[in-house]
Amino acid sequence: MAYKNLEEAIKASGNIVAMMRNSQIGAYVYPVVAPEFSNWRDEQRAWAETCVLFDQTHHMVNLFVEGPDALKLLSHLATNSFKNFTVNKAKQLAPVNYNGQVIGDGILFYLGENSLVFVGRNPTANWIQYNAQAGKYDVKVDYDDRSPSRPMGKPVFRRFYRYQIQGPNAEQVIRKLNGGAMPDIKFFNMGEITIAGRKVRALRHGMAGAPGLEVWGPYEQGDEIRAAILEAGKDANIVAVGARAYATNTLESGWIPSPVPAVYTGDKMKPYREWLPGTSYEANASLGGSFVSNNIEDYYTTPYELGYDGFTKFDHDFIGKEALQAMEGKNTRKKVTFAWDNKDVERIWASQFAPPGENYKWIDLPLSNYASSSFDAVLHNGKVVGASMFSGFSFNERKMLSLGFVEEQYARPGTTLTLVWGEENGGTKKTTVERHKQTELKVVVGPTPYGQQARETYHQGWRTAVNG
Repeated sequence: MAYKNLEEAIKASGNIVAMMRNSQIGAYVYPVVAPEFSNWRDEQRAWAETCVLFDQTHHMVNLFVEGPDALKLLSHLATNSFKNFTVNKAKQLAPVNYNGQVIGDGILFYLGENSLVFVGRNPTANWIQYNAQAGKYDVKVDYDDRSPSRPMGKPVFRRFYRYQIQGPNAEQVIRKLNGGAMPDIKFFNMGEITIAGRKVRALRHGMAGAPGLEVWGPYEQGDEIRAAILEAGKDANIVAVGARAYATNTLESGWIPSPVPAVYTGDKMKPYREWLPGTSYEANASLGGSFVSNNIEDYYTTPYELGYDGFTKFDHDFIGKEALQAMEGKNTRKKVTFAWDNKDVERIWASQFAPPGENYKWIDLPLSNYASSSFDAVLHNGKVVGASMFSGFSFNERKMLSLGFVEEQYARPGTTLTLVWGEENGGTKKTTVERHKQTELKVVVGPTPYGQQARETYHQGWRTAVNG
């Protein structure tokens, strides 16, 4: 049944957790981009050893915000400071609700005077658009939604193509594209590079570890620019990365992409829930994993748990400020990487050859998430002490890894804990869940970022500490 808005869907469900844990939305799909251009193992290996081309054109929203009140609006939603935020800079934007719980995150680009674009998943874009309208700001908002998960052969159009050139050999490729010179762009600043004779806007950062560039321009020029990058990268052994490998780079770099958007409860959030249509991401999102609670707020996270405390600043007024100030210094949870025990993983895979009903939940490769948001219980001596929120296989580390948080006393690298894999009572009714048994496996707490290259070459603060 289609509901008018999210609030109506919640009331009809009787329990929002049950609704999300049995959502029929299906798998989260990285649309349009080919699953593999070579094979996902070599594509993962290339971002650590040579150079890759990521295609980010299709899976994220571009939300354009323009007008005299653009900065005023976005600052009111941002936990980080806008004090030194000027044209041709970018920053991570991770808004929270009135109780200081994370709605989502993404990257905010300051394109020109009174002109910005947010690039990321739907929950944050929706929140910005709502506040732009409800707050009566003097802004114009243009919502360029992500491409359809299943275009079914129909043409797909976006405002921009968006590519990343990343990896140890990225600079070699960028110099060749730019006529032999490396563009003078500081970290998380924007500038220009010449590609195929065109001036292309670029952001300097390092998604896969070593410093690289993100470039974008008119969608109709995308094929031409992509071909030029791949041609220039031949000597640097550039590899195009497909949709299967793309999302797994975060397992090594330490960013948790899809927390449950903290919008389902709270009287102050009710007008927003009434504004969100029944077709929205939030009204259809699925929730997977072994942790079960009837209270959706037990699945919410704070900036402190996701590692965003380093750029949470109280030098401006923003939604959730008082709640976050009250939490400061009191958070007992830390973001970590969990390295899964090889023998336990082998045991779970081997169970697929057992008689029906004896198998454990399938661990898909290279990404093993089977819901919009994941929440697997992490235990110490049978007590829940944390959660695993994003999991998959790293061919570079030869490990199943997952990102999440644990109580501070268990966050020391080398600590062995237990992860509960699979869902209760044979599994929920999600379309992505086959009948299975739950099991436990050992995990060892590791550093975040986990990949050595990311730890050693990331600009200080990017996904680790301060990102103003």
